[in-house]
Amino acid sequence: MRREHVHLIGIGGTGMASLAGLLHQSGCRVTGSDGPIYPPTSTTLAAMGIEVREGYAAANLDPVPDLIVVGNAISRGNPEVEEMLDRRLPHASMAATIERKFLTGRHSIVVAGTHGKTTTTAMLAWVLHHAGRDPGLLVGGSPKNFDAPYRIGKGPAFVIEGDEYDTAFFDKGPKFMHYRPDTALIGTVEFDHADIYRDESEVKKVFRWLSNIVPRRGLIVRHEDCAATVEATAGAQARLQGYGFESGAWRAEGLAASPDGMAFRIVRDGRRFADVRMRISGDYNVRNALAVAAAAAEQGLQPAEIAGGLATFEGVKRRMEVKGEAGGVLVLDDFAHHPTAIAATLRAVRQRFPGRRLWCVLEPRSWSLRRNVFQQRLPAAFDDADEIVLAEVYGADQLPPSERLDPQALVADLARRGRPARFLPGVDAIVAHLAAHARAGDVVAVLSNGGFGGIHGKLLDALAALTTSAPKR
Repeated sequence: MRREHVHLIGIGGTGMASLAGLLHQSGCRVTGSDGPIYPPTSTTLAAMGIEVREGYAAANLDPVPDLIVVGNAISRGNPEVEEMLDRRLPHASMAATIERKFLTGRHSIVVAGTHGKTTTTAMLAWVLHHAGRDPGLLVGGSPKNFDAPYRIGKGPAFVIEGDEYDTAFFDKGPKFMHYRPDTALIGTVEFDHADIYRDESEVKKVFRWLSNIVPRRGLIVRHEDCAATVEATAGAQARLQGYGFESGAWRAEGLAASPDGMAFRIVRDGRRFADVRMRISGDYNVRNALAVAAAAAEQGLQPAEIAGGLATFEGVKRRMEVKGEAGGVLVLDDFAHHPTAIAATLRAVRQRFPGRRLWCVLEPRSWSLRRNVFQQRLPAAFDDADEIVLAEVYGADQLPPSERLDPQALVADLARRGRPARFLPGVDAIVAHLAAHARAGDVVAVLSNGGFGGIHGKLLDALAALTTSAPKR
């Protein structure tokens, strides 16, 4: 039997590579094209036998695929896009393809919000999987409990991370509008993605769109301590269940942080629901767990099943991930790239490693952080750090100085708050400074939503070299 041939333009992107995996699992013949792709994405695609062509060319569309999926990083002028349009070849966005091929006939659970989407999606999928429900999964990160960030699953539910970023050059609406949620988890709603949204009102508008497509029989689980989230969901026709520390039917009591994670009690409508111990840290992960509990209970899970899943959830890579320790200095990696996320991450590191000196190394790399839209908010985000090192703005030449974050001004603002900080352009300069000044017992939290020049390995190597070369006493 002939297999459907699907070609992905921009197959190396995180979401597109996961879609390639789903399509491969479903029996499609998958090909793709992109610029240079590196491990682990390149090796993962190769292991599935997916043919990936380096570079874009009209010839990549011969023979003509049954469907061409266009990634949201692809724009007009791409040779394959122009050939596709000239010949009127069948095409769709990644989000539309997911909806048509994997969400039809499933209970679609969409996890949305400015912060915590990746962890919450992975957490909910694991809780359902741990309880034997075999959900589908698509998450924009690497969940440690699963071999891959995607799976078709055979159960009724499909858990998907709902991104508010735009979909494709021919579809400028948010991706999550394609996912038709039966259950929507909507966390904190804040201004982000300054390259496509003007202000918080525009962000709230698209979350209002999302809440408006959840059917009356459906459920919206919302972060009720966030006024913007409550506002964005106020007109929903679906059932509403709130969670939070101060508001909502689902709350947490008796929070206790330790080096082993978080312990707390989930309370529903004022009554004890479950006692939970999680291996991951941070108050924000307790909130994520409350949202997960509400959505899992909607799927019929019992309190003990939910608590058991939460207790065995291992988190997501690049979220307070330990990269190694050398010379007694612990090096962590985290994806945080928004003032709220930076503050929450540093607070969680402080909770997990009390009494240790905390260094924060930040690379301004996301489109929002590279701009000066958060210039005034950023200083307060570092209050839990003892020492702060700021790297140069990634791709600074792509922004005019009037729109660009000013790291030196940020250093001055941090000094006024009593936070020792310095601006060090270049990974080598940062590594040299940390190797010279970090001491045994310190924790270095490296925050970036990119590779940051391999800084984690370079720093660990430099610290290890100092240890081996130190004179014996």
